Amino acid sequence: MFITLQLYSTHRIILALEISYMLFLFSSIPNAKAYTARAHTFIYAGCSQEKYQPNTPFEANLNSFLSSVSGSSSDTSYNSFAIGNGSTSPPEGSIYGLYQCRADLRPIECSKCVQSCVNQIGLVCPLALGASLQLEGCYIRYEHVDFLGKPDTSLWYKRCSKAVANDAEFFRRRDDVLGDLQSANGFGVSTSGFVEGFALCLGDLTVADCSSCLQEAVEKVRSVCGSAASADVFLAQCYARYWEAGYYNEAESSNDDDQVGKSVAIIVGILAGLAILVVLLSICRRAIG
Repeated sequence: MFITLQLYSTHRIILALEISYMLFLFSSIPNAKAYTARAHTFIYAGCSQEKYQPNTPFEANLNSFLSSVSGSSSDTSYNSFAIGNGSTSPPEGSIYGLYQCRADLRPIECSKCVQSCVNQIGLVCPLALGASLQLEGCYIRYEHVDFLGKPDTSLWYKRCSKAVANDAEFFRRRDDVLGDLQSANGFGVSTSGFVEGFALCLGDLTVADCSSCLQEAVEKVRSVCGSAASADVFLAQCYARYWEAGYYNEAESSNDDDQVGKSVAIIVGILAGLAILVVLLSICRRAIG
């Protein structure tokens, strides 16, 4: 009787394990097009050549800035800070900075993205007196001098794909998207057929300065990247990007498919082993009976 009850209990446990693994299989398959999976993707960083000395007022204020950024990002997608610029503070310790998330990120996604920036910027730009870090979903920057609200349309980063040849429909769609982005207010998304794009201004810009920055960014897209199938142009305070639909998802989809295939293979192997164990236990139970 004891052996029968033990075998019956083991059989139930195995069935429960099989169900658990099947639930894990369906819950663990990633969404290849989920934006949140790409929000932490590195795009570019800028580091000043000037360095600060450890254990100085600037380092203390930088740590205060990074801590303030981490705390603020869970409540708002943009904020700016001026630390150590009071009359009683040593001028060499002053720091100005900001962070910003894309407007389509949820607060928790924004907070995680900004925290990733905070964790990385000291590693990417060690002891830098000024630094910036752009991830796919968010941005952080700090400087020793006050740059907040001061228009700057200098080119910081560009990425152009292979060129599209003799495709009038593509260029018409692209120009429609760029036209929309040029008139965006703060953050704008545009789609025309199989071409998509978006643009963003930093929150310290006025509406007029944002408009001027985006116009410059769109002009740079056309002049720098020409007939590229996709283009990213980042100026100091805004950016404009466009791509042929699906262009940015191809590599990520492939990587996700590989991970799904590995997960499926592992889980199928485990389930097959469990099935064999169930059969062996059933044979033993019948033999004992």
